[in-house]
Amino acid sequence: MKLNKFQLFPYHLVDPSPWPILLSFSLLNMAIGAVLYMHGFYLGGSLLTLGFVLTCFGMTLWFRDVITESTYLGHHTKQVKTGLMIGVVLFIVSEVFAFLSVFWAFFHSSLSPTIEIGGSWPPLGITPLDPFAIPLLNTFLLLSSGAFVTYGHHALIAGNRKAAIDGVLITIILAVAFTGLQYFEYSEAGFTMSDGVYGSAFYASTGLHGFHVIVGTIFILVGFLRIVNYQLTKQHHQGFEASILYWHFVDVVWLFLFVAVYFWGGA
Repeated sequence: MKLNKFQLFPYHLVDPSPWPILLSFSLLNMAIGAVLYMHGFYLGGSLLTLGFVLTCFGMTLWFRDVITESTYLGHHTKQVKTGLMIGVVLFIVSEVFAFLSVFWAFFHSSLSPTIEIGGSWPPLGITPLDPFAIPLLNTFLLLSSGAFVTYGHHALIAGNRKAAIDGVLITIILAVAFTGLQYFEYSEAGFTMSDGVYGSAFYASTGLHGFHVIVGTIFILVGFLRIVNYQLTKQHHQGFEASILYWHFVDVVWLFLFVAVYFWGGA
């Protein structure tokens, strides 16, 4: 950004925006709707849906403004980009601790199973999923998607736009296939989240990861659309780099889930 006589620093002072306050009330509405829905209150599901729609609406408009500031107005200087990437890294660190809490709960119950669950893991009456069926296939899909998105990133840096589009498109297809297979796995599982500590630990860990896969897929999809629309170049693609960093984090978490929850936890 070229500095003018009124701005003697390279940082971006954001213009007043209505989206933060809208998202605050939307998230509050969604949280209240979720509590009411889980407790069976009338119109709880409708309130939850309304909150979710308003949240998505507000995020879309907010992110649109950020894209406009960076792509068309040139407000994202080197210092601004550095700050944004630090924010992404700190966000991923917070996600690491979120998954750490889930793994803590899993190992707390599995390493020393109590008499209430039969003194064994998996608990008596629970038939775990075969780790070498859908989970193994999903492992290949997710790792392959990480390789393809990296390929697309390097192609973009090299100026090969077609290869970048192909690599990112294949990544999105593999990610959608992963989510579809996990839905099929859930529908065919012989236990539910209410089936004791095993069901709670399994669905809390794999479900939290599945949610992150969906978010990461949307993240990469936005980058894909921006590449198609000539908004990202080999010098200007920090948002795409952030999505790749997030996606590799999702890949690593899945490896821990596969080994701990599916393979060792189901043995």
